[in-house]
Amino acid sequence: MRLLSRFFAPRLEATAHCDLPCGVYDPAQARIEAESVKAVQEKYQANEDPEFRTRAILIAEQRSELVKHHLWVLWTDYFKPPHFEKYPNLHDLFNQATKAAGASGTKGSMDPATGQALLDLIAEIDKIFWETKKA
Repeated sequence: MRLLSRFFAPRLEATAHCDLPCGVYDPAQARIEAESVKAVQEKYQANEDPEFRTRAILIAEQRSELVKHHLWVLWTDYFKPPHFEKYPNLHDLFNQATKAAGASGTKGSMDPATGQALLDLIAEIDKIFWETKKA
């Protein structure tokens, strides 16, 4: 049995800081969706038509969900323990950003200020992301 385990043991171990070769992850995807949410919130505020407002709410909720998805992918697939050690506020920043895109944020409010708050958090994540790409 020992001979077999040595025979099948990997001869080469490869490691990477992300699941795929670099270049597939980017906070820009979350930012674009968050910009869309804020734009919808602004259009909602400028229009009194109930049907328009209903559609705007639906779109804002869908786009907010996409923001959360893109943030979760970065949080779970791109950022690794060394990043969290170097940037100890990163977990909290992602938590704040995903909540800002959730029911207590843009998914539950048509106030453009919530959209801007989300964009500000994504900008902080973006800054850290690009710092990690330099390393």
